Amino acid sequence: MGNPDSGALRGAGISPIVKIGHVRWTICAMLFAATTINYMDRQVLGLLKPTLMHSVAQGGIGLTEDSFGTVVAFFTFFYALGQLGAGRFVDWVGTRIGYMAIMAVWSLSAMSHALVNSVVQLGFARSFLGIGESGNFPAANKANAEWFPQKERSFSFGIFNCGANVGVILATLLVPLAVHYFGWHSAFLITGIFSASWILLWYFKYHKPTEHPTLSAAELAYINQDPPEKPGPSMPWIKLFGFRQTWAYAIPKFLTDPIWWFYLYWLPGYFSVKFNLSLIGLGLPILIVYNASAIGSIYGGYLPATFIRLGFSATRARVAAMSLCACLVVPIFLINYLHADNFGKWAAIGLLSLAAAAHQGWSANLFTTASDMFPRSAVGSATGIGTMTGAIGGVLIAKLAGHILQISGSYSLLFIIAASVYLVSLLINVLLAPGLKRVDLTV
Repeated sequence: MGNPDSGALRGAGISPIVKIGHVRWTICAMLFAATTINYMDRQVLGLLKPTLMHSVAQGGIGLTEDSFGTVVAFFTFFYALGQLGAGRFVDWVGTRIGYMAIMAVWSLSAMSHALVNSVVQLGFARSFLGIGESGNFPAANKANAEWFPQKERSFSFGIFNCGANVGVILATLLVPLAVHYFGWHSAFLITGIFSASWILLWYFKYHKPTEHPTLSAAELAYINQDPPEKPGPSMPWIKLFGFRQTWAYAIPKFLTDPIWWFYLYWLPGYFSVKFNLSLIGLGLPILIVYNASAIGSIYGGYLPATFIRLGFSATRARVAAMSLCACLVVPIFLINYLHADNFGKWAAIGLLSLAAAAHQGWSANLFTTASDMFPRSAVGSATGIGTMTGAIGGVLIAKLAGHILQISGSYSLLFIIAASVYLVSLLINVLLAPGLKRVDLTV
């Protein structure tokens, strides 16, 4: 990724041997930090689930499997609603101000969980968190489209999307310590200082490439190497629903995003119930699974570059990468045949690590199809629509998982769904938008 296309630089009157700089990777690092904070805030609830299921007299709030599913559904429902407004908001006010406002809302909502003392209060706090967190990926994807050429976007997305895994890992390390020394309420406060620091850093460091004070001419030419977009009128987001490309992005998000939500909220409970692990004992399995998913996020984002070197076009490389990731998820159904012994525990960790890594590779490429198919002026809105549909799927999986586990205590059906939906989603994407054909908003 180090040297730009010589043609892009020559077109700007710059010698190809000039070093292009790395300001864009500083932007990527800030997106990584924001996504890390985002997922730290999300993961706290899943880790505290066994503690919150205790009665009030025992220090919990009397949470049940069914009410836990309802609380997650509330979060996901408001997360879904927020997607439409968040994407449009970022397109309207710009990435710099929009992302700061979004971070402030979700951070304050996350910290408000420390005041919760009942399931109803938890549901209210989680709903506001859903509204705030809904803006992270529309804002990050818009910044990604502003700062990276098409050929680098899935790789840069894979890097900052890796923050989701790092956020889970950090929460897994910090939450047990916070609970041990200060009680479970304190666990919801651990990201406050990170959020405030990030907002200040973003305010002083983020600008559009054409306005950035330290960006070199060579790096600006590299960022803008793709053919210029045709100017066109601003389009209301509701009209984006009329394009097949919107549905080619949104339906796979609806089907596959819920699987990540399922892993995020129910894996701690799965390991706790299946293998009788304590809050401290959950640490190693969760760390392994999410470290593997971090590798999947980065390498999955880099996969298209590998296929391009093999002679694939950019769009065929994207589809090939998604196809490989979809196939690698399938073995997760084998988890249903494992026994609750030490071998079964490590086999489950292995299968979940592979599935989580493949999901993140899939996600890095699916997210990037929005910027492949839509002009930069509509990327935030298109991403918001897709993430909204993914969140709607998350509402359904939350209620389904909570209901199934309350009645049967079995995860079997959930893992069968997880194994199958990626290949179905791939087929839908290919049929609706063959070749990831780009939308022309001027038509």
